[in-house]
Amino acid sequence: MEQLSSELPGTTRGTPRPARRGRSGVVRHWLWGDLRSRLATCVVAIVLLMAIAAPLIARYSPTAQNFAPFLGPSSAHWLGTDDLGRDVWSRLVYGARASMEAAGIAVALALVVGVPIGLLAGFRGGWVDAVLMRVADTVLSFPGIILAIAITAVLGPNLVHSMIAVGITFTPSIARLTRSQVLVTKERAYTEAAVSFGNSPWRIVMRHILPNSIQPVVIQATFMLGLAVIAEASLSFIGLGVQYPAPSFGVMLQSASQFIAIHPFGVYPPGVAIALIVLAFNALGDSLRDVLDPVASTRRRVRLAARKARRRTLRARAPIAVGTGHPQAPAAGTTNGE
Repeated sequence: MEQLSSELPGTTRGTPRPARRGRSGVVRHWLWGDLRSRLATCVVAIVLLMAIAAPLIARYSPTAQNFAPFLGPSSAHWLGTDDLGRDVWSRLVYGARASMEAAGIAVALALVVGVPIGLLAGFRGGWVDAVLMRVADTVLSFPGIILAIAITAVLGPNLVHSMIAVGITFTPSIARLTRSQVLVTKERAYTEAAVSFGNSPWRIVMRHILPNSIQPVVIQATFMLGLAVIAEASLSFIGLGVQYPAPSFGVMLQSASQFIAIHPFGVYPPGVAIALIVLAFNALGDSLRDVLDPVASTRRRVRLAARKARRRTLRARAPIAVGTGHPQAPAAGTTNGE
């Protein structure tokens, strides 16, 4: 019996069993799995720290003016001053707070409204699905920025209203993605088994459908964080987001663009900050997709394994010079095997 059990697949002592990663392991692998995710996590952590501790990090008031406009970077003003002599570093720090707040409001609203709509449309089907999806298609037919401008103009220009408008433009995409995942999950064997056992629709949705459909939605929400930062800067640039003279990346870009001919450096700090934040959120989204999507994760592991095997093969083929310990280039007209 002992000899027979040792021959069964997966029961040999020398065969390692695949380890299951808990939620903490998944989060750790997502945020710290490779160089890309480490850099993105560091950038997002630094921006969040700046947003939370803005009164402690900023050296001056973001709206305080002096009589030294258009100063270059110095020990007194790390990023110089703008057209009214305000410290650019202080305004950049407080602008990070506005951008993080804007991204959180817009994406949270899209998830809170879009996910239930997608669940209801995908699970009920029929005329409920048709009505909800036609409404979503109607909203998607408008250009996103134009719809956000119209909604903000109706609600009134400020940060919260502009991000509510951006969240409304994000909601149809979240709803359609959730619906498509629910339609696939509803046909799974475990869902049909739950229905046959007489579980209530609420239990089926919350226990079986939602946990197995939410992964792509979370990945899409991570990408939307970067889009929300761009949307906030765009609406603030045209005066519909954060109101002047309050600091935000869009307000800083709008103010600096008026004097770009005489002081071009003014557009660099907010522009670089927006680019870094968007790149960091996109990198985190890609990393999260590799972690949650088993197909993408398997493909990535296969690519990394093939790359390592190719490197080992190249090292093995390179001849070693006697007494040096370093690879020796083959002579002209010869090959490694000759």
